Order: sequence, then structure tokens, then C-alpha cells
Amino acid sequence: MARPDKVDAVEEMRDKFRNSNGAVVTAYTGLTVAQLQQLRRSLGENANYRVAKNTLTKIAANEAGINTIDDLFTGSSAVAFVTGDPVEAAKGLRDFAKDNPNLVIKGGVLDGKALSADDIKKLADLESREVLLSKLAGAMKGKQSQAASVFQALPSKLVRTVDALRAKQDEQGGAE
Repeated sequence: MARPDKVDAVEEMRDKFRNSNGAVVTAYTGLTVAQLQQLRRSLGENANYRVAKNTLTKIAANEAGINTIDDLFTGSSAVAFVTGDPVEAAKGLRDFAKDNPNLVIKGGVLDGKALSADDIKKLADLESREVLLSKLAGAMKGKQSQAASVFQALPSKLVRTVDALRAKQDEQGGAE
């Protein structure tokens, strides 16, 4: 019979898997409690870092419909449940791992798709959502102003053409 505390832990993690955009599995052997607290703070509100038993985490992931990361739950494992911008969370983990080599990114899942450790590092190299949206808006604004100048040019060109035709007719009319 399952112990109530383990059942509660599985239910809590299952809900986290279901309610998050993604999850990143890490190995944390050798990190102190203070370093883990620093990691949690560095992730901010984008992610929730949780150390848990592999068996319970695997059960919770499977109950949430995520079975593509079962092989990551070996050795010491902790999961960063990403609820905000996945790029920001990946950057936080990558930057913390640079300063603390004991944190090893094993892999993860994003929107139901399995990610390798290299995929997560590539995700961390992307610019944040806000920066990408502002670049897109700038590009769209530039295209709109180009379109506006083209549309303005058409009537003025038409007016110049009509004036030239009128002047040509006046010349031909005066020459007769």
C-alpha cells in the first residue's frame, strides 16, 4: 500500500507537469543547500525547481502523459518546472551551470516534445520573447512605412503624368 506522503508528492508533481509549459531535468550532485537556494532565486517566477525521488517523478510524469523523458531519471535528479518564458528559464539554468559545474542539464520536455541537453542550450541562446516580438514589430512597422510611401507615390506620379500629357496637348494645340 502506498504511503500518503508519497501519493501526495506524486499528485503535486503530476499537477506541475500538467500546468507547466515544460520541464528541465538536471543532476545536482555536489551542490550545497545555499547554491540550490541561489538557483531557485535565479530562476525567479519563470520556473519552480524541485528535488524529488526518481521513481516518484517518473510516475508523476507518466500520469501527466509525459513518458518521453523516463530515461533522464537516473542518479540525482531535480526538475525545473517552467511556467513562464522557457527561454528565460533555460538561460537561468545555463548561466547557473556555467558558474556551478555540478549542475548538469540532462534534458527535458517542452510542450510535450522531448528536448536533449543540447536543445535546451540552444533554447537558452535565443533572445527573449519580448525582444523577438519587438524586432518583429519593428520590421512590420518598417514594411508599413515602405508600403505607405509606395501608395503615396502612385497618385503623385499619376498627377505628374496627367500634367505632362496636358502640357503636351497644349503645345500641340498651340502649334496648329
